[in-house]
Amino acid sequence: MTDCYAVIGNPIAQSKSPLLHTAFARQFGHDLRYEAILAEPETFRETVLAFAAAGGRGMNVTAPFKLAAAELADTLTERARAAGAVNTLKFDPDGILGDNTDGVGLVGDIQDRLGVPLAGRRILVIGAGGATRGILLPLLQARPAGILVVNRTAARAEALAHALEAAGRVRGGPLEAAGGQEYDVVIHATSAGLNEGEAPPVDYRVAAGGLAYDLAYGEDTPFMRQARDRGAALAVDGLGMLVGQAAESYRVWRGVRPDVRPVLEQLQLA
Repeated sequence: MTDCYAVIGNPIAQSKSPLLHTAFARQFGHDLRYEAILAEPETFRETVLAFAAAGGRGMNVTAPFKLAAAELADTLTERARAAGAVNTLKFDPDGILGDNTDGVGLVGDIQDRLGVPLAGRRILVIGAGGATRGILLPLLQARPAGILVVNRTAARAEALAHALEAAGRVRGGPLEAAGGQEYDVVIHATSAGLNEGEAPPVDYRVAAGGLAYDLAYGEDTPFMRQARDRGAALAVDGLGMLVGQAAESYRVWRGVRPDVRPVLEQLQLA
């Protein structure tokens, strides 16, 4: 019997999720169908419930529905609660589980694929929006020396850091808080620079052998160019995180984790 999964969002035509999960299924010989579903804010809840009622096993959730998915779920994982948002729904007889796999996808890409350990490292995260909420707990669980979150609106960064301070050494502040200091890993988690064609106005330096990681993917972003000028030995986009978070969703649903490398290589060649 074919198991059914889907990604829901608006817009949705650009989603790579059907390609990713179809490729994962081939690795295991799993019989599944994966589709993309366009929904409107006023029909999101009923669309999800109808898909589950028709036998759907799980859904990925993309913008603008991650907050609504968290409200819809009966149970949230620890990382979904920390993120305040859900990108993965699993439908079980006893209810709907909401999870957030973004941070695991990021940490796995950095440590496993790129070979950059996070333990004991100084991390700067630029931006305090939903993307940062999704990655911060898994980053802290990797036991860095400390994480500084900076944001145009300092209060948002400070509130986010305060909410997760029990999980590790994290603080928040304005963009100026970066203070021209040196960081081992710098993560760009805001779309502002990409939209404006400019690098973020943050004064930082990247330590020798350090990593710069842009959560956006698909091009050599202004942030990546800026980070190389400031000493980054490696500056990458977020394509690896995209594949990694999808693989973790697959594990949540199916109990096995796909090999991300051949799928990532396929996307890079496309």
